[in-house]
Amino acid sequence: MQEATEGQPGSQRTGKGRQRPFLATVAVLGVSLLALFAIVASPMSTAVAAAVPPAAAHIASSPHVDAGPGGGYWLGASDGGIFSFGSATFNGSTGGIPLNKPIVGLAATPDGGGYWEVASDGGIFAFGDANFFGSTGALALNKPIVGMASTRDGNGYWLVASDGGIFSFGDAGFHGSTGAIHLAAPIVGLTATPDGQGYWLVASDGGIFSFGDAGFFGSTGGIHLNKPIVGMTATPDGQGYWLVASDGGIFAFGDAVFFGSTGGIHLNKPIVGMASALDGKGYWLVASDGGIFSFGDAVFFGSTGGIPLNKPIVGMAVAPSTGKKISPSNIVGVSCPTTCCAKRSMAPAMSSPTPTAPGRHRRSWILDRLPTTILARVSSTGSPARRQLGAWLSAIWMATPL
Repeated sequence: MQEATEGQPGSQRTGKGRQRPFLATVAVLGVSLLALFAIVASPMSTAVAAAVPPAAAHIASSPHVDAGPGGGYWLGASDGGIFSFGSATFNGSTGGIPLNKPIVGLAATPDGGGYWEVASDGGIFAFGDANFFGSTGALALNKPIVGMASTRDGNGYWLVASDGGIFSFGDAGFHGSTGAIHLAAPIVGLTATPDGQGYWLVASDGGIFSFGDAGFFGSTGGIHLNKPIVGMTATPDGQGYWLVASDGGIFAFGDAVFFGSTGGIHLNKPIVGMASALDGKGYWLVASDGGIFSFGDAVFFGSTGGIPLNKPIVGMAVAPSTGKKISPSNIVGVSCPTTCCAKRSMAPAMSSPTPTAPGRHRRSWILDRLPTTILARVSSTGSPARRQLGAWLSAIWMATPL
């Protein structure tokens, strides 16, 4: 049965941006930097943590392990437009290129230095340090491609079609498929095991098909769902997984812990994917408008929930904190929309233009991007107290009138 307990995402704003008053901006920035210095230099971190308001505490409510939850994420749109937040770097996109078929998925390289986009015909677009190992763009497919996942070392990837057909490239091994099996519902996603020696396929009814060393821990295949399943992601040790429905309902199996959902919340747009925190102690949900909902220790780094998009968001991928690597099980597809950290390419160039929202001048780079970048890093590194303070200050900064 679907869990009824709900998380507490931040409020979504849909209005157009207005320029922050200069003095108010400088004042908030000054307070933020002073507080940051205090938490880094002072031994009184416990007292500061106790002072964090309960509304912000859920953002970093779980103890952190060395891997951390992740330093940022990418959102990918169906035209191939890429939006990067936190430590996720913009390495290019197909946002300004005419595509034969729409983009349906996104996967990041293990070091976070690049990513792949996959189209429904299996066409592959590689950016940054992501290498091209092959595609099905020139093949006649029985059914369209619906997702992809990378291997552990980033030297290969799998593509999955809606009939469960698997196409493996590079060092990705073929462990089986449902391509020749009659399915009750179409496949909507693929997640690899941490060692890359297996994978799970998930159908829209929540049916799970496990191959290789992927274990079966349960499914919703025999349960009546309010909305269809749209994605899944596995825990870091591969001993569990989460399924997410289009209403944001979360179904946890194995050692996957339920941290909250949007199943009982009215959403502006449906959920289209999810990704787990790298330490397995939280997860993000992403909606088709780019709204981000974070639970557990998954940190909010920004969203496109308040930005008019050319095409809907179709997936997301997690970026590691500096020096960390991503497990392939985390690469799948607080909501407080902001334009501050978004980068998007509307052309095939390998550089990212600085966005200018309506009514916002380019001089706001220092007043907008610098504070949010600093606070995002504080929220994702260091002790739990420091992370909590960073999350709190980020919430205050985002609440400053635009």
